[in-house]
Amino acid sequence: SDSKVMTCAAVWRMPKELESGSHESPDDSSSNTQTLELLCHLDNTAHGNMACVMWEPMGDGKKIISLADNNILLWDLQESSAKAVLSSSAALEGKGQLKFTSGRWSPHHNCTQIATANDTTVRGWDTRSMRQIYCIENAHGQLVRDLDFNPNKQYYLASCGDDCKVKFWDTRNVTEPVKTLEEHSHWVWNVRYNHSHDQLILTGSSDSRVILSNMVSISSEPFGHMVDDDELSDQEDQHQEEKIKEPLQDSVIATYEEHEDSVYAVEWSSADPWLFASLSYDGRVVINRVPRALKYHILL
Repeated sequence: SDSKVMTCAAVWRMPKELESGSHESPDDSSSNTQTLELLCHLDNTAHGNMACVMWEPMGDGKKIISLADNNILLWDLQESSAKAVLSSSAALEGKGQLKFTSGRWSPHHNCTQIATANDTTVRGWDTRSMRQIYCIENAHGQLVRDLDFNPNKQYYLASCGDDCKVKFWDTRNVTEPVKTLEEHSHWVWNVRYNHSHDQLILTGSSDSRVILSNMVSISSEPFGHMVDDDELSDQEDQHQEEKIKEPLQDSVIATYEEHEDSVYAVEWSSADPWLFASLSYDGRVVINRVPRALKYHILL
């Protein structure tokens, strides 16, 4: 409006037929376009432009956090989700570019923590008090673009940014990253942990590439699957012990170059742990699978 661009957020309900559990493919002959039902707007007139919106990971779908300019807003969806009530908020204070670029809600600690990115800084917040619990200043040399929590290991957080790097942090000690990946040659827009096998990391970048990495040394199974002693003969036992002593090596599994322009989003399938998608500025969505050999190596 008035030649100004505002970014806003709203909550919509999907049609019953599309809810998870009903897997029938739509009947081509009917081809009726289903319309979404608008439940409510998240009113951000007093707080500025929305940067991102996050559902509470393990909740009943009633709590949302939105980041608007330099504000964190916690919303409660009430009256059958038809109204969003602002239950608490916090603001970034200080000098410089105080605008959030992204955030993630941690699935750990009873969902009481979120991480946010603004400029080159990553911060942790307690959603009960809306107070800061940790701060990683200069987490990246340039703007931090995205964050993701390890789904199976509390305290572990991944970040990526315009310095072409992906960094992994232990939020109990934020002086140094635990690991750094430097495989991309331009801004890294997205980083995503696999929901089931947290050594699998997906990143997308303005270098038009999607990279699948195996960060096994900082995963929840750094020594591979633990094998039951009773199942091993003596010789196997010895061989297995040698294997177990040494963590597997981190490596890049595959680089996907099907896109012709910046890759702005990568995401794992919520139904199939070996399937992932990437979306690029060239208007193309590409769906790929984890290489079969690696899949069996992880499973067996």
